[in-house]
Amino acid sequence: MITSIVLIKTSVDQIPEIAEKIAALEGVSEVYSITGAHDLIAMVRVAKHDDLADVIPGRISKIPGVASTETHIAFRTYSQHDLEAAFAIGLDA
Repeated sequence: MITSIVLIKTSVDQIPEIAEKIAALEGVSEVYSITGAHDLIAMVRVAKHDDLADVIPGRISKIPGVASTETHIAFRTYSQHDLEAAFAIGLDA
C-alpha cells in the first residue's frame, strides 16, 4: 500500500463542500480541514504508484475550487497502534 499526504489549497468559501467531494473519491481515506498555508490535507492510499496519478491530478485536482495540490509520498508508516502491537509480541495476557 502506498500512502501519500496531499496538501490542498482551495477556495476558502467552499472548503466543506470540496472536502466532502474529495473524501468521496476512491483511494482517499481521510480529509482534514487545517490551519496554515493550505486548507485541506487528504490521505491517499493506493496499491500502485501509477494509481496516485489517477487519484491526485486525475480526480482531486479537477474538483472545482481546488486551486493547487502538493503531494508527499510516505516511505514508512509509524503509529501508536503499530508500536503497541510490536511490543505485545510474545506476551501472554
